[in-house]
Amino acid sequence: MDVRTICLGILTRGDATGYEIKKLFEDDGYQHFVEASFGSIYPALNRLTDEGYVSVRSEAQEKRPDRKVYSITPAGRSAFIASLLKPLPEDRHRSPFVFAMLFADLLPQSRVGGMLDDYIGQVERKLAHLNGHDTASHSNGEKFVAGFGRAVYAAVLDFLTTHRAEIEEQQQAAEAAE
Repeated sequence: MDVRTICLGILTRGDATGYEIKKLFEDDGYQHFVEASFGSIYPALNRLTDEGYVSVRSEAQEKRPDRKVYSITPAGRSAFIASLLKPLPEDRHRSPFVFAMLFADLLPQSRVGGMLDDYIGQVERKLAHLNGHDTASHSNGEKFVAGFGRAVYAAVLDFLTTHRAEIEEQQQAAEAAE
């Protein structure tokens, strides 16, 4: 999914400013679908506006510049649904942690242990975040995605805690042999 499609999807949930869309990317799990910055969100919104998929209105604010609020148009809703009906690309998983662990044999044991501690902490926080969401008012799709996220993080956490000793023992043996 590209930033444009994700912006259209977010706007199907309700009107939003570019800042609110960015916050959804950061705080509400949309970062799992695509990375987005203000540098990519605003050009996407401008292009969607030019194409008639999104409309924009200005709302006055006290002592601040007017804010632009974006709304999806019927053409935008149709374009979004059409994009969901196309074959989906294969998922891609990118992880600096997994990349670094690929070369764990080149690193000191303390670094490998520290990376494992940090990553386990990240996964535990993400799992706790998902578990802390009340999904009672969510759509069936939102509940499915939250459950999928919980299952993935729980599996990652299980793998890390189950296999941590193996790699740490291998690191310890390699350092002892040097």
